[in-house]
Amino acid sequence: MSGRTRVTLFGMLATLLTSWSLAPLVESSGWLLQAAALLGVQAAVGAGGRRVPLARSLTVAAQLLVSLLLLAFLFAGKAESTGSGPLSFLVTDFGALFQQGVRDVGEFAIPAPLTDGIRLLLLAGVLAIGLLVDVLAVTLRTAAAAGLPLLALYSVAAGLSTGQGGSWFAFLLAGAGYLMLLLSEGRDRLAQWGRVFGGAPSGRVSAASGYGGGGGGRAVAPVRFGRRIGVVALGVAVAVPAVLPSLGGGLLGGQGDETDASGRGGGTISAVNPLVSLQSSLNAQDNRVVLKYRTDSPQLGEQYLRILALDEFNGVKWEASGRPLTDVPERLPNPTGLGDRVREGATEVRTSVSAAGTYAQRYLPMPYPATQIDIAGKWRYEPAGRTLVGDQLGKDRFQNVQGAQYTVRSLLLRPTAAQLQAAPAANPLVREEYTKLPDNLPPVVAETARKVTQGAQDDYTRAVRLQDFFAVNGGFRYDTKVSSGTGSQAIARFLADKEGFCVHFAFSMAAMSRSLGIPARVAVGFTPGEKQADGSVNVSMRDAHAWPELYFEGVGWTRFEPTPRSGISLPDYSRPEAPAPQPSTPSALPSQSASAPAPVPSQAEACPPELKKLGECGVPAAQQNTGGGAGGFPLGAVLGWTGGVLVALALLLLPLLWRRRVRERRLAARDVLTAWRELGDSAWDVGIPPDEALSPRRAAGRVVVLGKLDGEPAQAVHRVAGAVERALYAPPGADVSYPELAADVRLAGTALLAAVGRRARLRALLFPRSGARVTAAASARASAASARMGAAAARVRVRLPLRGRG
Repeated sequence: MSGRTRVTLFGMLATLLTSWSLAPLVESSGWLLQAAALLGVQAAVGAGGRRVPLARSLTVAAQLLVSLLLLAFLFAGKAESTGSGPLSFLVTDFGALFQQGVRDVGEFAIPAPLTDGIRLLLLAGVLAIGLLVDVLAVTLRTAAAAGLPLLALYSVAAGLSTGQGGSWFAFLLAGAGYLMLLLSEGRDRLAQWGRVFGGAPSGRVSAASGYGGGGGGRAVAPVRFGRRIGVVALGVAVAVPAVLPSLGGGLLGGQGDETDASGRGGGTISAVNPLVSLQSSLNAQDNRVVLKYRTDSPQLGEQYLRILALDEFNGVKWEASGRPLTDVPERLPNPTGLGDRVREGATEVRTSVSAAGTYAQRYLPMPYPATQIDIAGKWRYEPAGRTLVGDQLGKDRFQNVQGAQYTVRSLLLRPTAAQLQAAPAANPLVREEYTKLPDNLPPVVAETARKVTQGAQDDYTRAVRLQDFFAVNGGFRYDTKVSSGTGSQAIARFLADKEGFCVHFAFSMAAMSRSLGIPARVAVGFTPGEKQADGSVNVSMRDAHAWPELYFEGVGWTRFEPTPRSGISLPDYSRPEAPAPQPSTPSALPSQSASAPAPVPSQAEACPPELKKLGECGVPAAQQNTGGGAGGFPLGAVLGWTGGVLVALALLLLPLLWRRRVRERRLAARDVLTAWRELGDSAWDVGIPPDEALSPRRAAGRVVVLGKLDGEPAQAVHRVAGAVERALYAPPGADVSYPELAADVRLAGTALLAAVGRRARLRALLFPRSGARVTAAASARASAASARMGAAAARVRVRLPLRGRG
């Protein structure tokens, strides 16, 4: 095995071993086998291009082209087709699947399911890194620089898979792959120096490899010590982080990792914002089910599954403030602010929840307010928000909801409008903490709140008017495609544009409520979901939701619903004057599932205006592009791509066409020396380089022997050589040519091609070696032109001073 081939194999192996660090990001590791096969083909194309040999740029271009074609054909038809014909098969579907993979990355939690889109991103990324490694280590012969793309691949994987475990093993594989690449490249460089002097072991040193042979077969000193240094460096890199003290805390350290004095893992909830993926969940193409539950609640419409309360607004975003965690009590304490009158009218309900294996949320979704939780695993309790958060299980590992089954007992509260309206002033501590607003809040927020609630005599009436302003009569439109800004300026922009989704509505109402002195925070979780035929309820990704919670003394934290989203009902206690008939017990909320039939435009037009404002009528079905109809067959695009393919084929066949034209022109001249040059070029194309020092007779014998010619082709070569000798030594004006000259040259050229293998024959036809004459001729012409210009410039320099002296 040659040194360059060895470096190629170890470069591919280093890329594949580093790619193992991506394994924790997805559920299945089967894509690694495909990556290995694709990397093998890519490396083989590079090795073949260098063996031909091709120019460096052509070798890289061939590898890139083959990689793209493999991916295109591997994933063609995987995406939903938006067209027809070969263009759709090779290009349109491929691009659509790539975009789908980008969306899947934003929608799924780690470990994500191995969708076709995510698999395409993984394979494309690994192939890109593999191409960079091959170019740097083999084509450019700088294996040390090849560590940069490998480091980039490992860094991205390690950053995304934090907390998924196995990081030390992935680092060990990546480091071992890089060290093997360096050793193989070093061995190749050492072999090029021949025999190694000094420090060589006893016995003969192989000049071909640069390594000790004979004797004990040990490596020479440079290689032996290089291996030792590599092993020691890798061991130190793995061991040192394990024994050094943790660098937790600070700007990047997670506060939730701390333990209290008793060693029970106290800690706090730091700035965790689960809204990062809420918008992508609402826009998810794959509306997968993340939770299933059964409940004995008589009001399924109130069965919101709450994850976390965001109670701090710093002007940039809403987030959960840092609060101490405690052990989960057997029975949770009474909710803050809940009075006896409302507590006596409540019903305790039981809900059994099963989480999907792909849902890796660290906070436990459950109805509010929960009174008792039965769940396995290590969990901590945050009393102010009444939430459960997964405890630390090990280094960078935390308890989460993934695949959990648990039971929650909670209170179904039924406060009346009269109770809320008669609520006394809030507790001063609660009021002080939950009415804080940032200094950079635009004045338009408070001004709009005062204008909307003008004339209201109590906090409850102000809250209802704010809710109706967003959900009924304010002219706001629900749109999940709007940018999900969370800062103060985003609220002002939302009030001006009047379009957004649940995040905008919840944040804006909470901020406006605080500006009026009403304690408020934002809750994040899921709407009740869709009831199934067997009595269970499915909660999907598009049921993700955010809503404001306002505090009323004697009732506690109370949900309001300002979002005019289809399928969401306003709470009964928030509609004291609603004239439209409403059922006393809300029905199950329909899911935003992709399988649910979309309402047709005629239904929306028949909907009363009052229900339209409440979002009870649905929205017109969006027009979908099916790829047919008015678009028709993409004739222009197909013609363009066909023309591009033809141009590429023409460029590929250009050397063949040039060589054939030169041959015909030479033979048509019926000149003996020109025909002899054509015969020499035919031999050169199959690997017999010309030797100008030989006589025509000896040169002909050399072509016959090296070209393995016999019979008539060999005699044809000798006849041409004889004619060349007569032309060189015959008197001027003598006719030395013969009628069969062109036929003999063609016969010899055909026999030379037939005597070599298929690969050499293709090489001779598509990439003829005699094409070097074109480069040499161009270089000679350029040199001659440069010499002529230099001579002309010299004459000008000589003449100008003479003219000046006259």
